[in-house]
Amino acid sequence: MANDNDNSNVDNDPGSVSPETPTRRPGARRKWILLGLTAVFVLAGGLYAAYYFAIAQYYAKTDDAYVAGNRIQLTAQVNGTVTAVAANNTDFVQDGDRAVQLDPTDAHNALQHAKAELADTLRSVRQLYAQVDEQKSIIAQRESVNAQAKRDYERGQKLLKSHGISQKVFEHTRSDYHEARAALASARHKLEELHALTDNTTLHDHPRVKAAEAKVRSAWLDLQRTHILAPVSGHVAQREVEVGKRIAPGKPLLTIVPLDQIWVDANFKETDMAAMRIGQPVTLVADFYGSQVTYHGHVAGLSAGTGAAFSLLPPQNATGNWIKVVRRVPVRIVLDDAHHELEQYPLRLGLSMSVEVDLHDTDGPRLANSPPEQPRHRTQVYQQRLAGAQQLIERIVAANDGPVRVSEAKP
Repeated sequence: MANDNDNSNVDNDPGSVSPETPTRRPGARRKWILLGLTAVFVLAGGLYAAYYFAIAQYYAKTDDAYVAGNRIQLTAQVNGTVTAVAANNTDFVQDGDRAVQLDPTDAHNALQHAKAELADTLRSVRQLYAQVDEQKSIIAQRESVNAQAKRDYERGQKLLKSHGISQKVFEHTRSDYHEARAALASARHKLEELHALTDNTTLHDHPRVKAAEAKVRSAWLDLQRTHILAPVSGHVAQREVEVGKRIAPGKPLLTIVPLDQIWVDANFKETDMAAMRIGQPVTLVADFYGSQVTYHGHVAGLSAGTGAAFSLLPPQNATGNWIKVVRRVPVRIVLDDAHHELEQYPLRLGLSMSVEVDLHDTDGPRLANSPPEQPRHRTQVYQQRLAGAQQLIERIVAANDGPVRVSEAKP
């Protein structure tokens, strides 16, 4: 009985080890854990390799991208004192609107002087044409006087030989003939001078008239330029002009940002540029709106150099120790208007963007190989300014035009 109890106690002791049960070694568990981790990493690497070769290698991504656009600096073309400013920062201006007004007094006075000078020039040139006909009459008269003086001189020579007149009378006759001949020659030279001033011209296209008309146009433009117009539609930024300030030509007054003329400058690593081509589709996300707003565009051009090459202090890699740094190449991306994304979610200059370029289609060129067929940007604001000047000139010419025509000025 005692032996049975002892055996039962031994069998029920949890600390006792049965000789028939093998002991589990800690090294075996660690081995299986390492094998499991290795399998996970191998599986993850395989999945990433499959993803890269199937998908990722055909896309280039970067977060080093920013919104850029035109910044139109509005400047004065003439001197003047500012009398009005039509817009402040953040205001919207329409192309052709008057953004800044200068005092027009000086320009108005200059225009009045140019108008008077044109009228006076027209009248002076008319006199030139009238003098041509007058000089022709003078020449006809001088020819008649010269012919009579010549006849008197020849008759006096005959009478002097026959002692019909005295020597004194003959000398007087000879003097009259020489004077008449000189007066005729002078009149003919005067007519040549008038022809030099009037030949092959009319009153309207005479050089002096054209010069006076140019002065009127210049004065008219100076008056129009006191109205400083917005060349494009956009939002005002960096306004520096104030009422009462005296400004000079070329001084920046304010900046207009046309938000419909923006693009994205994305800086890609040089290792991502091998398959990038012009025209490839691009998707973009702005930090301003978050990932819920996606923009669509295309690659418009690739820079001719890296960003470091055009920096203020380009790197000098041949000076001592050198560490290789992966350079970045600017890529211009134009946003497409097909989805009207900019109208719904307008962007601002300088905003950060996340860019992804689809590299599947590599048929496009690496660099632009032909010049643009049309100007990238243009304005029609300044083209109509001379129309009013031409109408003013026509009125001045009509008021001072006379009956003299080119046919009357020709011999």
